[in-house]
Parts: sequence; C-alpha cells; structure tokens
Amino acid sequence: MNIIRLWTASCAIALLSSVALQAATAQSAPPATESRPKYTPPPPLVAWTPKKTPYTPWREPNRPWWKLSDVLALHKGKANWTQPVIRNKDLVADWHQLAPGGKTQRLAYSDNRTAIIVWDGELRVTMEGQEPFTARKGFEINVPLRVPFTLESTGAAPALYFQLNQASDMPLYPVDSTPQPPAKVNGWEYEQRIVTGGPGGFDDKHQPYLDYFKDVIAADARPGAFIADQHMFVNNIRGRATPTPPPSVLGHFHVGYDEFWFVMEGNITLQVEGQPVFTAAAGDVISAPQGHWHRASFGGPVGQWGTRVAINPYPRGGHVYTQESQGRQ
Repeated sequence: MNIIRLWTASCAIALLSSVALQAATAQSAPPATESRPKYTPPPPLVAWTPKKTPYTPWREPNRPWWKLSDVLALHKGKANWTQPVIRNKDLVADWHQLAPGGKTQRLAYSDNRTAIIVWDGELRVTMEGQEPFTARKGFEINVPLRVPFTLESTGAAPALYFQLNQASDMPLYPVDSTPQPPAKVNGWEYEQRIVTGGPGGFDDKHQPYLDYFKDVIAADARPGAFIADQHMFVNNIRGRATPTPPPSVLGHFHVGYDEFWFVMEGNITLQVEGQPVFTAAAGDVISAPQGHWHRASFGGPVGQWGTRVAINPYPRGGHVYTQESQGRQ
C-alpha cells in the first residue's frame, strides 16, 4: 500500500511539474501571430560622386541611336553579314544575319553567358545538354558559359538576330567539331588545351529561352530580368507611354559602366547628355555611355505599350541621381 501511495504521489508531482513547465514555456514563447519586423532599406548614400568633365566622347561603333533601318540599309543585298553596334569595356553586341540554310560554327565561351534576341526568320538553336528549339521574332536566348552551341537559319527568309557577349570573352572551339586550330585573331593564337570548371546551367531565374511576344505580351504577364548573372544583366522593362518629361528631369548616370537598350515593343524616348531627345522604334538599339546623364521613358501615343530590354554588366549596378529627384527618374 505504501509503495502504491508513493508511486501515485510521484506521478502527481511529475504531472504538476510538466504543466508548470509548459505554462512557463508558453509564457516565454512569442505569440503564434507575431512576425519579424518588416525590413526597411537604409536611406540612399549621399556622396561626392565622380562625374567625368567633359564627358567621354562617343567612339565608333557606339552611337546614341542605331536605327534598325540604317543597319539593314548598310548591308542591303548581302546574304550573310555582321554589324558591330556596341563596344565598351564590359560588353560587345552585334547584329547578325544568317542566310537560309546557313549555320554557325560550333563554339562556346569560357566564363560568361551569351544572350541573343531573334528579330526575323527562324533560328534553330542547339545547345549541348538541351533539346534543340526553333526561335522566332521576339525570342530571348540564354546560352550558359562553357556550353557549346550552334545557330542555324531554318526558315525561308534570312535569320536576323542580336548577340551579346562579355567584352573579354574569346570563343572556344571544341576539338571534336573543329579538328584544326582556328586562325590567329587580334593577337590571339589558338592552342589545344583542357578547359576545367564544367558547363554552366539553368535555374529558376535562368531559362534557355523566353518567347517574349507569346509569354509576356500575349499572356499579359509581368516581365523582368531574363539574365541576372556575373557581368551580364538583361532586364525586360514594360510600361505604357506617357508624355515626355521636361529636359530638367535629368534621370541618372552610372559611375562604372555603360548601358544600352534593345527596343522590343512600341517606342522608347531617350534623353542623353549632349544629344537631342529622340524616340526609337522596335528593333532599334539606343545607348548611354558611362557618366552621361540619361533618362529613358515609354514614348509614342499615350497609353501605348512599350518594352525596353535594358542591358548592362551589373545586376545591382548603382544609379546616381540629383538630390532634388529624391532618387527617382
């Protein structure tokens, strides 16, 4: 009987201790509905910012405005051609036309992605490790680093496309498809070597392609960055046309890099320091050099949709504004 009473008392004490512990824990724990404070970004940095004076002059082939019509006129009657458009310390970009049945040499780039925007015809894209696909007008293509690829014009009309690479990149030619060394180019001589590091790939933010006209415009979807990687930012910005702001609205400039835009849809109005304000059309390429005040806005009839593909080397690049603007364009 004493053993039973002792056991019963022990159980009661243990139960009371457990209840007390749970009560104490409940009191010390935050309510289930309590959440962390919302993140508030710090105020922008106010600093003495370097501004080139006088600003750096334009250097060919760079121009404030490369009209697509002018590019086509330069190469009228040619089946295959390349037109340099952008040359700066970070990026290079060219227009290319490939005649029906034409195919590029199989190659890869060592350390950076390749971005391509198709504007006419049909381009069969073959990347190692991916199913081949056919790209048409408005397709944005993303080729990872160290992934061999070829482009083939498969339609009845020539394939017209805009290609972007990092300025320091030199093409690699796989020996299995190019058994003989390519010719020496601009002081570079090709040697057969092993390249380590493995191929680049894709993730939730980087896909092989985007059919912009179908996946964004027709679907009324929200656009965004197509590539946001080291040394390359390809960002789709879409909006409706509004009245052009007055010249006193300077926009911003970049301390460390140039920026340019591919007009994908509608019209884009650009004001660049030292240049007249102009309105570009779809297919045109517009640019602003490092350190130049610039302001891009959606142009054309008020309410018309427009898209500019902003391209620069830094996904988190800094923007310098006047203090009066409060950091807004």
